[in-house]
Amino acid sequence: MNKTTTPNTEQIRSFVRERYGAIAEQADDSCCCKASGCCGGATENYGEKLGYSAEQLAAAPAGADLGLGCGNPLAIASIKPGETVLDLGSGAGFDCFLAARQLAGTGRVIGVDMTAAMITKARANAAKGGYQNVEFRLGEIEALPVADATVDLILSNCVINLSPEKARVFGEAFRVLKPGGRLAIADVVASKPLPADLRAKLSAIGACVGGATPIDKLRALLAGVGFARVDIAPKESSREYIGHWTDDPTAGEFVVSALITAYKP
Repeated sequence: MNKTTTPNTEQIRSFVRERYGAIAEQADDSCCCKASGCCGGATENYGEKLGYSAEQLAAAPAGADLGLGCGNPLAIASIKPGETVLDLGSGAGFDCFLAARQLAGTGRVIGVDMTAAMITKARANAAKGGYQNVEFRLGEIEALPVADATVDLILSNCVINLSPEKARVFGEAFRVLKPGGRLAIADVVASKPLPADLRAKLSAIGACVGGATPIDKLRALLAGVGFARVDIAPKESSREYIGHWTDDPTAGEFVVSALITAYKP
């Protein structure tokens, strides 16, 4: 029997960077990712399925929404005027721009992404939309280019599952949050153990399936770095669209999108 070999950290990171860099470079204002699936397998009215309102979907600059999310973290963010908001894996900037819109000219928004092409695209979108209080920084979410205790709220949308070092991600999130700061995350989690071949397949990891963390383990990881009041709310209806993300039609049986909140004491 052949033993299934799981990719190592650098193999995963390199694959993810190349995949999402290619998506950024292929996407342009004429690419309707939500309808055509050209940027990751999204389907028609995908943004609405994730929980975004029609107003939100229309508000961001054209080209900011690449159809790569798995939920709407803004729905659980409770953004307050003057806050500093950080988006982990900010892509082309869609959630950053929605956060800035809620801040209404107050506070600031920082997006961090490890893909240079995404940062370039996000900065162009910020300039196009005239967002003065939004900035984008190139960096890895396992080693954030952000100072200690300077952030009120951390957003992330279908990104942390891609990291092979999730404990480091949550440790960094805890470090940069102010006391009383919070996480508002949409991500894919494992509702039951994934088959070994699915966890070992780079294409499944890059499609936000193979790297999903079991819910109990995810809760333990967050508590382990110091987070309190951890809540993980799976969205069962997400299984339908997750089933289209990989070449394995059974993927939706094992993983589900969830909205995750946690607080730094």
